[in-house]
Formats: sequence, structure tokens, C-alpha cells
Amino acid sequence: MHSALKRLFGASVIDEELVKELVKDIQRALLVADVDVNLVMAITERVQEQSLDETLPRGVSRREHIVKVVWDTLAYFLGEKTVPLTINPGQPNLVMLVGIQGSGKTTTVGKLARYYQKRGIKAGVICADNFRPGAYSQLKQLAERSNVPFFGDEDEKDAVKLAKKGFKDMRERGIELILLDTSGRHREEVGLIKEMRDIAKAVKPHEIILVVDGTLGQQAGAQASAFNRATDVGSIIVTKLDGSAKGGGALSAVAATQAPIKFIGTGEGLDAIEPFNPTKFAGRLLGMSDIRGLIDKVREAQIEIDDDAARRLMKGQFTLTDMMAQLKQLKKMGPIGKVMEMLGLQYKLPDDMAEIQEENLKRFEVIMNSMTRSELDNPKIIKSSRIKRIASGSGTSVRDVRDLLKQHEQMKRMMKQFGKSRRRGRGGIPGIPGLPGM
Repeated sequence: MHSALKRLFGASVIDEELVKELVKDIQRALLVADVDVNLVMAITERVQEQSLDETLPRGVSRREHIVKVVWDTLAYFLGEKTVPLTINPGQPNLVMLVGIQGSGKTTTVGKLARYYQKRGIKAGVICADNFRPGAYSQLKQLAERSNVPFFGDEDEKDAVKLAKKGFKDMRERGIELILLDTSGRHREEVGLIKEMRDIAKAVKPHEIILVVDGTLGQQAGAQASAFNRATDVGSIIVTKLDGSAKGGGALSAVAATQAPIKFIGTGEGLDAIEPFNPTKFAGRLLGMSDIRGLIDKVREAQIEIDDDAARRLMKGQFTLTDMMAQLKQLKKMGPIGKVMEMLGLQYKLPDDMAEIQEENLKRFEVIMNSMTRSELDNPKIIKSSRIKRIASGSGTSVRDVRDLLKQHEQMKRMMKQFGKSRRRGRGGIPGIPGLPGM
């Protein structure tokens, strides 16, 4: 996928053949990520059809349009936008979590309680899992670690009674977010299906969340369908996305239930949970970063490009004035290090280049105002005596002047390296001089 987009940005002509190559690469990337084959075909058919649409939005190039189509299509199947958990403050909001054993459901209950407690919501947890040995003690320990109320009864074997008693207890304590942990067994087990239905009927949860193991791959789709038939799944949480799992199964789960993913688990720690972002997750599925976000930032920043300066930059032949102009443009988009991250680049920026602060730019400008035209055009002539003169004239230190020259030299080497990559056929980002191809 990454190589296909490199060809896309580097190609002089965007034609049907190039789009078909891109579609094939998307298909391979999604299949490697364990997305269901039928879903892969539905996604890529939509990408191909819309990419070749001759009607382009105003101000958008064909290249940008195609990348946007890829992102929008994946986001469409993933739920299009971030959907928060709806909580009415000051009222008891009961959320019931379901899923097969081993999906990470109990741990997720603890994570959610901690997540919302840290955000000022009174959260509490109920253990209605009377099937798995250790479920009671595990959830109790998680609750204690987060200092949230816990309800459970090891002697009670009726899950419905546990849920009703727990809900009553939490309401009396004034808990706003009540998280109900249920038993997890095989999705086809009749007893589990009946138990889930009975619990939901007895306590009438505000929302039922299906917890899906992110390592399951295509099996997640069948699992999600089975649970959705048994009870009304309102949203999904995907767990175990900290390892090699790319989460293709999550895409299948969403397609099966039409329920939005609201959180993903990113590790074992109690804080290793984050709201689901469809665009970011689409990049994960394709092994890429947020290119669409970068394009949007470029347009929002209204970056103006000087073609001669761009050509000099790609050759590593740029002046101090060119450097300052580029830093100002990139500053509009945010820290350079963040821009590189969005591009998915593996280049390691020097620590003192990773974050270009506003005060640095201002200081550099003051220093450059004390330079002669020849010094700005050819920094190599700036030796010890000139450095002292420039520092004195700008009210800065010799070290500040040397820092500016060092910054220039580092950027020059980096841009020259990028220029070589471009000439080898990697292409470049339209409208962003000095940045490597995608």
C-alpha cells in the first residue's frame, strides 16, 4: 500500500491502470490484516469506482482525491467518525459488557472505570460473572487499584440476581457510570445466550458493548453476528491491539453489527485504552500514517510554494533565507517531527530539530537580519570573526549563531538525502517542498 501511494504521488499521469494497481495493493494490505474477503472486495470496488470519478471537488488534485477516497471508504466501513459513550451526568447510566471468554472483557471493565473516573465521572463496577473462576477477585482487584466502587457476591450463582442487586447497590451510592461485567463463554453456547438476554431484560442497560479480541481476525465477524442476534449490541470495544494484531477483525465486526467501535485496548495497563478514531485506525490497517490529515493541514495552512526554492531544497542547495521560509511554512502545520510522523517516515530527526519552537524562529530571524546578503546566500563563508560580528549586531550569543548554522547544515543534508530518494523514483508530496515521497 505504501509503495502504491509513492507511485501515485510520483506519477506524471493518474490513469485507470495506476488506480487498479493501488486497489490491488489495498486488497493485499487488508487481507494481511485479516479482513474478511467479501468485505475487502466491497471496499476496493468502492475505492476504484470513486477514484476514477471525473468530477473533482474544487481545489483538490486527482492525487489528493484518491487518497481521500481510500480514507473515506475505510472510515465509512469503520463508522466514519469518533462516537463517544453517552453518559448523562447525575443519573445512573448502566453499561453492560458482553463477549466470549478470553476477549479481555473484565480487564476492559476496569479500564473504562478508571478512564471515566479520571474525567470526573463517578464510576462503579458489578461482577455478574458467576461462571469463570477468578472473575470476582480479578474485577475486585481492578476496582481497588482504581479506587472505584465494586459489587459482587461469590456465593450467588444466579447472574440475573447479581446484576439486579448490583444495579440497585450502585444507584443507592449515586454512581453515574455503572459497568456490568457478564460471563463469557463460547458464542454458540445456548446457556450464555439465554443468560445475556435475561440480564438485559432484567436491568435494561442504557447500552450493550461487545468486547472483541483484536487478534481474532476474520473470526470476529462471525462472533459479532452471533452476539448481535442474541442481544442488541450498541457499540464495540476492540482489545489486544498492542501486539502484531492489525485489527482487521474489528472491521468485520463493525460490518456485521453496524455498531460503532468506541474504544480500543492498546496494552495491559489500566490506562491502556483510548477512544476509537476511524481515520487513525484506517492507517493502521494499511500500515500507514494519517496522509489525509497531512493533506488537510497543508490546505488549511494555505502554504505558498516557490518552485525555484523547492527545486533547490530537493537538491540540498538552499540558503539560510530558504531554510527560514520552509520552517515558517512547516510551523503552520505543526512541529516538524509531527509532520514526519503523519507521513509515516522512518527518518530520525535530531532532537533539536524535532520541535521547532516559535521563540527559536524569532531568534533565528533576528540573527539573520544582522547578516549580509552574501552571508545569507552562502553560509559557508561565515567563520569565527563573522559569527562574533553577527552575534554582537543581533544582541544574541555566539552559540546562538552557531546553532542557526548547525540547524541549516542539518536541514541541508536531510533535504539532499530526500532529493536523492525522489530521483530514485519515490516521488514527492505535491505542495510540500523538501518532504520525501509517500
